[in-house]
Amino acid sequence: MKIGLIAGGGQFPLLFAKKAKIKGYEIHAVAYVNEASTDLSDHVDTIQWMHLGQVGRMLTFFKRQEIAQAVMLGSVKKTRIFTDIKPDLKALAFIARMGHTHDDSILRAFADLLESQGVTIKPSTFLLPELVSPRGCWTKRRPGRSEKKDIRTGWRIAREIGRLDVGQAIVIGNGTVLAVEAADGTDATIRRGGLLGGGGSVLVKLCKPGQDRRFDLPSTGVETIQAMVDSGVSVLVLEAERSISFDREQMTALADEHGIAIVAMAEDEFQ
Repeated sequence: MKIGLIAGGGQFPLLFAKKAKIKGYEIHAVAYVNEASTDLSDHVDTIQWMHLGQVGRMLTFFKRQEIAQAVMLGSVKKTRIFTDIKPDLKALAFIARMGHTHDDSILRAFADLLESQGVTIKPSTFLLPELVSPRGCWTKRRPGRSEKKDIRTGWRIAREIGRLDVGQAIVIGNGTVLAVEAADGTDATIRRGGLLGGGGSVLVKLCKPGQDRRFDLPSTGVETIQAMVDSGVSVLVLEAERSISFDREQMTALADEHGIAIVAMAEDEFQ
C-alpha cells in the first residue's frame, strides 16, 4: 500500500509516518521547507522538499510515485504566505479561481484539486484515532463557577469567529474577550490574552462550523499548556471528538502540576 504525506510543521507528520510504517504503508512525502521536521526523512520511503505554492511540482511527484491517496498533516504558519511562498503556474491558476482566501475554503479547494488529479485526501486521524480528544474533564481540578460562565460565553463566541473563518481559539476572562486567534497562532493568542487577563482566564479552542474534518482539526499539546502556565490562563476547553490532543498524558500532568483545568466538551452540553 502506498500513501502520500503532505507535511507541515509539528509532530503530527512524524507520528503519522511512524504509525503508517507499522501498518505496512509505503510513504511518499511532500514536506514544506522551513515547516516540516528534517527528521521526517528518516521515516518515509521518499521525500520531496518544496516551498508553499509549488502545486504543479507536488502533483508531478505524486504522479511519479503512483500515489492515489494522501493525507495533509501539520501546521503552516500563516505569516509564511507573506515571506516564503513561491507559487508556480498551477498555484496561480488555482488562486485565480478562488473567490476568497479563507483557510477552510483554500484547504477544501486544494483537496478538491488533488482529487481531480486522482489523489484522494484521507482524514488526518484515520491511522491515529487515539489522538482524538475524548469527552470529559482530564485534570484533577475542574472549572469553577465563574470559569464555567466564561466557558459558556467563550464557546458561543469561538463558534462565531470560526463561522467567520477568523480562527479557532479565543481567550476570555470575566465575560470579556481578551484575545482572538489570528495569523500569529494559538500560543501567541494565549500570551496576548493571558497578559491582558492578569490570571484566571479561559482558553476555548473549537472546530469551525462546517469544517472539513479531513484536515486542520484544532490541535493542542504540551506547548499549549506551557504557554498557559507562562501566561496565567487557567482553563483549556476543547471540543470532544472534534479536536486533536498530542501528548495527552504529559499535557494532563503539567496541567495538574500548575492547577490548570482541561475539559473536552460537546455542543449538546450547552443546549
